[in-house]
Amino acid sequence: MHQTNFIVREPLLDPKQGVIGYELAWQQETGQAPTDADLEALVGFVAAQLNDDERGWLLRDKVIVMNAVPAMLSTDALFAMPPEYTVLSMHIDELADETTLAAVQGLRAGGVGIALRGADLATISKTELAAASYLEVNFTGADVAAQAKAFSVLKPGAAKLIGRPVGTWSDFDACAALELNAFVGKLHLTPRPGAPVKGLNPAQTIILQLMQMVKQNADIRQLESVLKRDTALSYKLMRYINSVAVSGGRTMQSLRQALGMLGYAPLYRWLTLLLATASTSGYSPVLLETAVVRGRLTEILGMVKLGKLEGENLFVAGMFSLLDRLLGMPMEEVLATIQLAPEVVESLLSRSGKYGPYLALAEACELNSTLVASLAESVGISPLQLNKAHLSALAWAQNLAN
Repeated sequence: MHQTNFIVREPLLDPKQGVIGYELAWQQETGQAPTDADLEALVGFVAAQLNDDERGWLLRDKVIVMNAVPAMLSTDALFAMPPEYTVLSMHIDELADETTLAAVQGLRAGGVGIALRGADLATISKTELAAASYLEVNFTGADVAAQAKAFSVLKPGAAKLIGRPVGTWSDFDACAALELNAFVGKLHLTPRPGAPVKGLNPAQTIILQLMQMVKQNADIRQLESVLKRDTALSYKLMRYINSVAVSGGRTMQSLRQALGMLGYAPLYRWLTLLLATASTSGYSPVLLETAVVRGRLTEILGMVKLGKLEGENLFVAGMFSLLDRLLGMPMEEVLATIQLAPEVVESLLSRSGKYGPYLALAEACELNSTLVASLAESVGISPLQLNKAHLSALAWAQNLAN
């Protein structure tokens, strides 16, 4: 399959900042709007990459939102998508055509979600309302809170309201208070004004110590003695090791046995993930999931040219690129607490060096940056390679983000 377009994503959040889905869209190298054929091709590609014959829907409970036009409502590609996790976004004016309305009603009857854009909630007809599972509320002007309240009072029935654009945390809070879901662009990457500095808690301090010891190839007995200082960490490690995905069905009976079975490189990766989630003061679920996806995508992209031996450093570079936000500390302070390879530090501080370009490319996919094409070209990654890696990273993260 030859592709010239790049997939970019935007998270759809619930009021608690949990990711309930992603809007996936094409970004063309030329900067032009995607054609009807492009939109149909995106559905087919997503179905092929994320709906596995044996394992089913690889994004678990998350929906995928994609723009649609009338010409593609009967495409075979739609039948390859799980209807309960598929949402087609259309402008409400398209429903004025009786054939289009009938096609939409057929899809809704089959379980496919329909998100309507451009609806005036004061004048929307019962027929249009019945055809929608989501209504996208387009906020304008400064007083988002007042608009959100006005929309929520209308009570559009079974259709859920989605806010857009949601550009500030106060806007998000207004939507959350009224139980609206929201497309947030890159808001989740922006610190909340006045948010307290979290710093490292005791569990994270122990995790950093273990990471240092793993890097130094410390004896397993030494690692075990440090782990025993934190019962919760020991429990999490045993649970992780004894998951079918890791142990292949074998049950580990002791910490020493578990550490010996896991090995140093996978242990370091697990500790990296745990460091970000071991916050006792709470964290944003979308921020954590973004960090995991970014880590995995950076790893997959970098290994294409740098080889598998660089995988761990690439993953750490991607994952740690959001550690300052997760811990509420400046990146320089975060890096002062742990020894990392100089190339990893270089990528985190300036997106340069051996790993920096791959980290920058992974970021561009989530920011809908116009630099995606040039960054991919600079490291010799084709659109097809990047798109496959992007969706693979999204699927991989679903098993680790909770």
